[in-house]
Amino acid sequence: MRRSRGHLVAGSVAAVVLFLLSVGHATGLASDSPSRTFRASKGGPAKVKAPTAYSRPSPRHSSSPEGVLLRDLKSGRILFAHHADQPMAPASLTKIMSAIVILEEGNLEDQVTVSRRAAAAHRIKLHLKPGQLVPLRGLLQAMLIRSANDACLAAVEHVAGDEESFVARMNAKAAILGLSRTHFQNACGFDMPDHYSTAEDLAALTSYAMGNETFAAIVREPAAVIRTADQRKRFIARTTNRLLGTMEGVVGVKTGYTREAGRCLIAVVTREDKELLLVLLNARQRWWRAQELIELGLQSFEESTGATSEETTEPTAPGSGPGERISPPLDTGVELHGDIPTGKENHHGSSLVIQPGEGG
Repeated sequence: MRRSRGHLVAGSVAAVVLFLLSVGHATGLASDSPSRTFRASKGGPAKVKAPTAYSRPSPRHSSSPEGVLLRDLKSGRILFAHHADQPMAPASLTKIMSAIVILEEGNLEDQVTVSRRAAAAHRIKLHLKPGQLVPLRGLLQAMLIRSANDACLAAVEHVAGDEESFVARMNAKAAILGLSRTHFQNACGFDMPDHYSTAEDLAALTSYAMGNETFAAIVREPAAVIRTADQRKRFIARTTNRLLGTMEGVVGVKTGYTREAGRCLIAVVTREDKELLLVLLNARQRWWRAQELIELGLQSFEESTGATSEETTEPTAPGSGPGERISPPLDTGVELHGDIPTGKENHHGSSLVIQPGEGG
């Protein structure tokens, strides 16, 4: 009886998710479209030769697929997957790997001298000046919370000497973690043909990163104040994650955007004894879709384990119900603007997979 009920729940959730995916393609980028395109800094990102197996030479266009993965972190069970194994552009989700390398190989108490190349990075940025001394911890906060590229470049240059050496360490770490369909060409997430990952790999990377207490604490912060070593300059970095503080249980993690990659998001949600991880690549109407998929995932989890309809979780974001968008933050800050680009993608294609969970 329970098994048949689980199949019924999985079937209904699959139908709803397929509907959401089709609606996303129809509505396009109306409310979530970028206002401008960003380019890499003058110095150019590091050029690291990549394997040819998953090279992505084709630019993104409106018909490109979304990459989706929704996972129950406690059991490891995949609730939803759509093009989850397809190499695509990770945009500023790249900075998750950069943060891991910084945390594992750097000293957050170091004072970092900002180089001319780092200061010249394009938006998003803290507007750091060459020669300024900034704590490595503050740079890490800025690159994770606000996706600041000057902070990112300053941090990676300090840890590895130059960006190319740092990117080599990123790729070495990806190999250690078994991220076989991930390759980095720069540290901050700019568009490059051999800079890619998959929803599956990014989910595994995020699970690893959230095991680091410092990383997990930073990505749940709605804002951070970063000061130069002489205390004369203060920068305020406000989060680009609209789910944080507006949807119950969201504890991070990272947003990303480029014209070629589309809107990207990784979110971790904890409610009661449940913990979900959502990865969205090239998402249409990113915030609305993330909210709906998370709520559907929580409902699916509860119903597949025998919960009654009275026990299912209702959407809790202020002013948001099914089909409604989460309101944007009240203030995006004075020092910083927007969220940053990176990447292109392949068009391999894979079908939607619903796994109701064994033994649930």
